[in-house]
Amino acid sequence: MAKNSKFAGAGPSQRQLRVGELIRRTLSEILNRGEIHDPDLNRMSITVSEVRVTPDLRIATAFVLPLGGKNKDEAIAALARNKGEIRHVITKQMSVKHSPDIRFLLDDTFDRMDETNRLFAQEDVRRDLAAKDDADEG
Repeated sequence: MAKNSKFAGAGPSQRQLRVGELIRRTLSEILNRGEIHDPDLNRMSITVSEVRVTPDLRIATAFVLPLGGKNKDEAIAALARNKGEIRHVITKQMSVKHSPDIRFLLDDTFDRMDETNRLFAQEDVRRDLAAKDDADEG
């Protein structure tokens, strides 16, 4: 049985959320100020929307999206290429005991929101929702 089995599925701890937010802010500042020595990366404007940290704080997954959603693959490749330098700068600024391994993933939140809005705009879905509202009132 797992060590903390009563908390399985309870979501991230306060510590995970705090460290994730600290990494997110630090990473955003580093990218905004152009502290990484890569001209390709410094030319891009990248938004860091969220950082999720594993319970042992060893792995941090940063969800990023280039401004305008263009050149997504190029942005992920540039971040991955400079992962070591980014990790070094974050560790130096945060002064944490262990430096987490940083992984970069595209943030697809806006794409999912657009798809959800598209589904809700379909005539049959609107009709079903209106029928459900009428049944709830009656």
